[in-house]
Amino acid sequence: MTVSRELKTGVIAVIIIVLSIWGYNFMKNRSLYDKTRTFYAEYTNVQGLAPKSAITINGLKVGTVSEITFHPEKKGVLVAHLNLSNDIEFSVNSVAQIYSPDFISGKSLKINIAIDEGDMAVSGDTLVGEVDSGIMSMINEQIAPLQSKVESFVVHTDSVMQNINKVMDAENQKNIKASLQSMNTILSNFKRTAHNLEQMTNEGGQIDSILMGANKTVHNFAQISDSIQAVNIGATVAELQHSLESFNVILDSVSAGKGTLGKLMQDEALYDNLTNSSKELEELLKEVKEHPKRFVHLSVFGKKEKPYEEPIEEPIKE
Repeated sequence: MTVSRELKTGVIAVIIIVLSIWGYNFMKNRSLYDKTRTFYAEYTNVQGLAPKSAITINGLKVGTVSEITFHPEKKGVLVAHLNLSNDIEFSVNSVAQIYSPDFISGKSLKINIAIDEGDMAVSGDTLVGEVDSGIMSMINEQIAPLQSKVESFVVHTDSVMQNINKVMDAENQKNIKASLQSMNTILSNFKRTAHNLEQMTNEGGQIDSILMGANKTVHNFAQISDSIQAVNIGATVAELQHSLESFNVILDSVSAGKGTLGKLMQDEALYDNLTNSSKELEELLKEVKEHPKRFVHLSVFGKKEKPYEEPIEEPIKE
């Protein structure tokens, strides 16, 4: 069977086309039966997202970002090409979100599947693009109030320092310097006193004698306390009270005119008689002293005794 030249040329052309397609896919690291789906997402800022960044769904890697280009019609809008090798189905309203998995690695992209009744996304659809605030943004949100407080603190500190600079003028600096010198003098005196006290303590003379005297005083006071404690204070007080009661009875009797002392104090006639008798006795003694011969007469020969004559009181010369 003879094969025509045209048939041979056609077969060779088909083989060449197939090999070309296979070679191209091989160079692109894709197989002939590649089921990769391509989606798009638009962003105003990709936050450092680069080609070959991983794409995940619920933490499972499902593809990579093939390239990032500018939108041909929308000015300033970037378009990320998302190649998904997984055949998972999700709603066209799902969100392609750029986020930072940690502090070290770069940006990644995750698809937040929308649970709704929207149409299933097919290759070539454009998903909603979104940028996650990320950990740094959260930190910035937490630091913002603290930053305002720090700024306020710095302002207050600056005002305080200005006031201190105003207060610390030349005269006040001199006063502070003088105060420090006085303090140094006081400390020197205190140090000298402490040194003298240490010498007294080391010599053991005066301090020991003072301590011995104090010990003796305390010992004597303890003995006095024991003696006072040994005395029956209660019995002594009881006896004193009994004596006072007896003395009160005697005073009551005297006030009532009972007994010799009471009658003497209450009977005015007896008092007058005693007063007169005392006066007469005083006059008699005076007369005896002045004229003893009138009362002491010795008669050997039996001379008659002269009768007693009452003395005549002489008028008092004024």
